[in-house]
Amino acid sequence: MDAFELLAHPVRLRVIHAMRGGRELTTAELCARIQDVSKATVYRHIDLLAAGGVLEVAREQRVRGAVERRYRLCRDRAGIDTDAVKSLSLDDHRRAFVTALAALAAEFTAYLDRDTADPVADLVGYRQHAVWLSPGELHGVIGGMREAIAPHLANEPSPDRTQYLISPILFPVEAPPTDTGADHTTPAAPSPDAR
Repeated sequence: MDAFELLAHPVRLRVIHAMRGGRELTTAELCARIQDVSKATVYRHIDLLAAGGVLEVAREQRVRGAVERRYRLCRDRAGIDTDAVKSLSLDDHRRAFVTALAALAAEFTAYLDRDTADPVADLVGYRQHAVWLSPGELHGVIGGMREAIAPHLANEPSPDRTQYLISPILFPVEAPPTDTGADHTTPAAPSPDAR
């Protein structure tokens, strides 16, 4: 199974999200984290991720006669490289997007189902902004998001940290307007002090 096929499943994405931050979790701990999915299904997807090299066994120990494995994420295998992205068809992109949305919706539902869910106190956000960007401005926005997020990707769990799922989604919703020769400038808004 190639990287795209392996990662293009909402349950496997949720397992990857749960493993971020240097965590080492057992299958039972992952099942407790993803309670809305049957244990058999979670076990099957963990096996697929391990066979595909996305998860590796960090350590094993005997528990009541059985071998308990603690898995960790192989960060370099938990994504799709640039060359693979370039080879994806439009249908592959559609499938990946729907998979990401399904995983996001499932994670948000699991959050809301917790007794401690408090969207206001937890600063939950799901805003959407439609902005006009030149190619240079778009690269600047993407770079700014990377600069803001990347330093925190290696953060490990601690008593003062809550794990947040951040899902930047970017795609054009409208093509650039064709130049009609008309003046597209917007008149300046009057200042609040103007009467």
